[in-house]
Amino acid sequence: MAPRTNDSAPENEEQRVAAVRRARQAFQPVRRLRTRPFTPMGVQGAQPPGGVEEAEPLEDGKGRGGGGATRIAALRRAAAAARRSRTLHLAGCATLLAVALTAGSIALGAARDNTSRSLAPASAAVSPGLLATGDLDSGISSLQAHLRDQPKDFGSWATLGLAYVEQARTKGDPSRYPQAEQAFKRSLELDPDNDQALAGRAALAAARHDFEDALTYADRALKINPYSERALCTRIDALVELGRYPDAAKAANTADDRRPGVPVFTRYAYVHELRGDVTTAQRVLQQALSSAVAPGDIAFVATQLGQLAWNQGDYDTALTHYARALAADENYVPALEGRARAQAASGDRAGAIKGLKDVVSRYPLPGPLVELGELYEAAGDRTKADDQYALVDAWTALARANGVNADLDTALAAADHGDKASALRAARSEWNRRHTVHTADALAWALHVNGKDEEALPYARRATATGYRSATFLYHRGIIERATGNAENAREHLRAALKLNPGFSPLGAKEARTALKNPEAAK
Repeated sequence: MAPRTNDSAPENEEQRVAAVRRARQAFQPVRRLRTRPFTPMGVQGAQPPGGVEEAEPLEDGKGRGGGGATRIAALRRAAAAARRSRTLHLAGCATLLAVALTAGSIALGAARDNTSRSLAPASAAVSPGLLATGDLDSGISSLQAHLRDQPKDFGSWATLGLAYVEQARTKGDPSRYPQAEQAFKRSLELDPDNDQALAGRAALAAARHDFEDALTYADRALKINPYSERALCTRIDALVELGRYPDAAKAANTADDRRPGVPVFTRYAYVHELRGDVTTAQRVLQQALSSAVAPGDIAFVATQLGQLAWNQGDYDTALTHYARALAADENYVPALEGRARAQAASGDRAGAIKGLKDVVSRYPLPGPLVELGELYEAAGDRTKADDQYALVDAWTALARANGVNADLDTALAAADHGDKASALRAARSEWNRRHTVHTADALAWALHVNGKDEEALPYARRATATGYRSATFLYHRGIIERATGNAENAREHLRAALKLNPGFSPLGAKEARTALKNPEAAK
């Protein structure tokens, strides 16, 4: 293997050992005193998911997921090729994408990355503050060098695996996940009972949307170390994503008793938001923000507050929170994305498009790609809109090629902007795996766009049954009720969607208003 040439690497063994120690410590949970005057009951949302070839660390510490400009160019080329040739198989597209992303990032390296909640919100592997410091790449380089000299250090293998999971997430490149899997495998071969690797496997499974495995590995880790913050947090996330909300509430109680802090606060807030208790969710997030010190923690929690405000249609407050997040970290992608959404909802389409173009140029993930495509479509530029939707297909292919279950992403995007039949297949598959408000909504909408409104209605009702205040869910239910002849209920829910968040979607909000003006017309 070629010698490492990273200019920022430690110059001697003493410095390298110190760097490895810092990298290891960065992935250790910080014990915080419990500060909340109440007992949590809640859930998901602290860190989103966050990436060793066989038994050897990679040479490129900056990671094969880097090179934002090259990555987006590769995605665009693959998407264009798929559009030109209808016979190109999706798996082949995924393989080409993986090769293109790898080659591009090796050539260019990676820019500074930031935490994001754009991928599935399940990892909880590490504190967002610790991973937004810009030290991840250099930490990986130090761990790689250390493991070349000390290949039996199971703790460092586990730490490297966690770092790869995070690197995959921050670069929007799922091709890092197989490398993380190999690192955890090596760590567990050296010590089958080390909780750090088991918790890492849980985080990796959650990042791949395999929440049953995430729960299994988290439970195994907690049997060995009941105070593992990563395992405690991932367990909450897995239960939420499996739709086991009461169990998630109990798990959050346990996590707060054992390892209180920002990750638990944000999960507690989300479980209350799912129940429609926005007041409590906001209060807990404000408390989390007041306890945050690291810039990454501040940016993360402020962004969660911005998202909560945006969900309620309070765009001014949302923009204020996003501004605070960006004051802590001007390159924090979730805040940049959230700000663009709030700008779009406030009527600043040009500012929103500019912001989202910046986001997807570095992180071409389904959420911002669809949002940007809909903004282009609302502006009458169908060609640019289709370019964004095609990139969603390309990302989904790459994700699946690297072990990520992307059915929910596929169902949501394809129902409105792709193959409706594949959207329904994906939604049914996801519902068979887990029953959540989000999978119920996705299945309801996929059934609707395929003309199966009577079958869709029970799922649309189930999506809104917990009290979760989502304008999109209300809109979907209203449109489905309208299609099934429930005119009064349709008007009620369409009005509720627009009252809650009148700018919830560039296209959906317009359709809701059109439906209210023409109550008897089917969609």
